[in-house]
This record gives sequence, structure tokens and C-alpha cells, in this order.
Amino acid sequence: MAPKDVNDPGRRNFLQCMAWVGTGAVWALSGGILKGSPLGQTSHASMMSHGGGGLRFVQISDSHIGFDKPANTDVTATLREAIAKIKAEPEPPAFVIHTGDLTHLSKPAEFDALQQVLSELSVPVFYVPGEHDVLVDDGQSYLERFGKGTLGAGWHSFDRDGVHFVGLVNVVNLKAGGLGTLGSDQLEWLEQDVKRLSSSTPIVVFAHIPLWSVYPEWGWGTDDNEQALSYLKRFGSVSVLNGHIHQVMQKVEGHVTFHTAMSTAFPQPAPGAAPSPGPMKVADDRLRKVLGLSRMSFHAVNSPIAITDLPLEAETGTTAAHDVAVDNFSFAPVAVSVPVGATVRWTNHDDVPHVIMSTEKKFKSPVLDTDEQFSHAFDAPGTYEYFCSLHPKMTGRITVAQG
Repeated sequence: MAPKDVNDPGRRNFLQCMAWVGTGAVWALSGGILKGSPLGQTSHASMMSHGGGGLRFVQISDSHIGFDKPANTDVTATLREAIAKIKAEPEPPAFVIHTGDLTHLSKPAEFDALQQVLSELSVPVFYVPGEHDVLVDDGQSYLERFGKGTLGAGWHSFDRDGVHFVGLVNVVNLKAGGLGTLGSDQLEWLEQDVKRLSSSTPIVVFAHIPLWSVYPEWGWGTDDNEQALSYLKRFGSVSVLNGHIHQVMQKVEGHVTFHTAMSTAFPQPAPGAAPSPGPMKVADDRLRKVLGLSRMSFHAVNSPIAITDLPLEAETGTTAAHDVAVDNFSFAPVAVSVPVGATVRWTNHDDVPHVIMSTEKKFKSPVLDTDEQFSHAFDAPGTYEYFCSLHPKMTGRITVAQG
């Protein structure tokens, strides 16, 4: 959607899933390659500034201003924490993207409160609505505040530093079961919008409901997503950023990377882990422990995205990940024994990339560059042999036993 005037006060088919409330991710595009870092984790040499040939921005999602139930009785406070982390960076991002559900009930006071909090940012903010933003007046209250200069129900596009951004709206006229829909008018507009672009142009699409079938039983998908994605097949780098499900989930299909963001309000259950979706209460003393940050990156147009999820407060006790160092073309330790439910985390300390891959193809990391990490949770007992698919002589073993 139109940039904010800073002076106007106005269990399936995924690589990872973390049901955490979140504060946002710093996204960087350079040379058609999208990288991401958790807020507060960027180094001084790679801040969110968009100079030096790279473009960096922040994504936040699902603020649900107005929600006050036990899952989080002060969602405005957690949104302010997200904004504070953005402002605390030594250099600002080029802009911020909000991927919908700004409010909980589309009330004017909720829109006003959201606008007031985001006015603390000194950079533009681009929006798409969530279904909670269009509950009344056909979304006019949302459009008046956040949709100036957009088309239809609020779709739009813009270019920044050679990257083409497309904001889509899939929360109007929801299908049975809650599936999102784009509709023929918006699809025709999208086809025309990208037709003029070179196939080498990096594309970033953002919408509220996932543009892939995360869990259709809960309405976590978009009915006509395949038609939309067909218009993007010729592009070498396509990244799709969504919200709605309040947790990090990812999928890579060819040159398209899909990612759903964390919420700044409350977590939701993992797909199928509860009778239905909805706000998930965690213990009060754990709330900040499940306020998550995410580091995301991929290293080539056709490489899957790498993600490291970091809580704002580190866990204590035995719940921490079991670490394996990738160093000098070997795994250390070579053999690891863990209980069922444990997470193993590999960190690449070499100056060359590695890919961690199960010999039985039960898990596979993206390409890991120096200092990047890959984590996998082992939910079933057994022996898991693995190797580096780029350097097959590197082998290791994870033994998982009942606790």
C-alpha cells in the first residue's frame, strides 16, 4: 500500500515451524538475493541501510490492536517493543512492510492506536489488510488510513533499488472454510503489472493469508494462488511474504521462496495441533521467551531460504538445542545422542558453504554460508545418518531415544 506519511499521525510440507509471537525480521536484497536477520542481530557492517548496493527492510505482522484476551492482554505494548527494536538499530531500514491484521475488530479507535504507534517510525510503511481489518464498511476505514493511492481493495506495487514489490489483498470475499481469494480483477492487474518487467528483476510479493496451502482445513491458504504464481514463473527470484498464521513456516518451490511471519500479538497452534486455530495462551512468565526473532537468508536464486529462530529470552535447562559444529570439513561431534523432541543445531564455521542432508532424505538444510545455522527437531526415535551433499565424505549420525 501507499507509504506512510511520517508526518501524518494518521503437520505438513514445511521446512520449519515455530509458533512464536514475533517482533519482525530484517530483510535484505542485494543482487537478486534475499537475506534476513532478526532485529537487533545485525552487525554494524551490515545494517539496515540501503546503501552500498543492498536493500534492507523490516516485516512485521498481525498486530491485532484491540485484542485483550489472556493470550496477550496488552498487544499495543508488544507492538511498541517491535517498533523500539527497529528504532534501536544504528541505521534505519529503507521501509517497513506490515502484512495485515493491523487491528482486531476494525474499530476506528484501533486503527488510530495502530497509526499512532507506527508514526514513531521515521521510515515509510507499506501495508496490506488482514481479514480483521475489513470486518466493517467493506474495508473503507482501512483504505482511508492506509490505502491511499492503491487500487481495488488495497493492492499496489512499487519499485525500490531494482526490486519490484507487489502488495496483494486476499482477505475480501473469503471462500468457504476461510481460504483467501484474490479475484479476477486483481489477478488481471497482477498479470499486467509484471508484464513490463525483465525476467531478471527480483520480485517480492506480500499478502496477509499465505499464498500456498499451509493447512487448508483451517483456511490457511489462498484459493487462486496458482494463477497468481503462474505470472511469476519467468522470474529468477521470487519471494512471497505472508502473515495470518502467527508462526514461521517456509517452503521453497523452484525459484519461489515462501515465508510466513510471526505475530506481534499472540501465537497460534501449529497446523493440526489443536481442534482449531486461534489465540494460544502461554504462561505469563514465558511470554517474552516466545517473543521470537528470525534470521533469514538465501544464497542463490534457486536456493531455499535459511532461517534461524531466536527467542528474545534464551531458554534455560535442557531445552536448548544440541549443537554440532561444521568445521574443517567435518562434523563435531560426529555422533550425537538426544531424547525424542530434541533439536539439533548445526553451525557452519568453514569458509565454504555446506548442506546438511539426511541419507534417507528426512531432512535437508538450505545452503549454509559461514556462521549460518540449520536446526531440526527429532520427534521420533531412531538412528539418523546424514552427510554434506556438497562434500559427501563429511558424515555424521544422530541417535534419538525415548527419554
